[in-house]
Amino acid sequence: SDVPGASIFVDREFVGTAPVTLKGLAPGSKRINASAEGFDGVQRAVELTAGENTVAMRFKEVRLDASVGVAHKHGMGGGCQGTLRATIDGLSYDTSNKGDAFTLRYDQLEAFEVNYLEKNLRVKQKGGKTWNFTDRASDNADKLFVFQRDVQAARDKLAKGYAAAR
Repeated sequence: SDVPGASIFVDREFVGTAPVTLKGLAPGSKRINASAEGFDGVQRAVELTAGENTVAMRFKEVRLDASVGVAHKHGMGGGCQGTLRATIDGLSYDTSNKGDAFTLRYDQLEAFEVNYLEKNLRVKQKGGKTWNFTDRASDNADKLFVFQRDVQAARDKLAKGYAAAR
């Protein structure tokens, strides 16, 4: 673990604190969970083979691969549908309406916020265009809220110097 003293569990059974060495585990599928104060829990499914296996659990890596189906509201009426995606590299909007598609690094964002009452996710490029999105499949902003929350949490970790998992 990149956090010494993290609690380690194998198939929901506490096995010790990191670093931990286990002997006599049968080969096969295992679920490894790790927790450490001040960090989000980490979990991995691993396939143990006969002999020696090493499993690294990393708390200080940022992982992000999120998407949400959205409708883009055009300023002059109408709109288009597509998918808003977020990775550790940035935000993108994939749509068949190529004039509305975009890819932005996080440092290019001026605003990235949800107005829950208006059921709107606003994305504003620094010194540039603004896009307003709604959830195309729902009458509330729950999915937009969760998407924005998860992306912002990853952005905050990146700003604190966590490593980006690629």
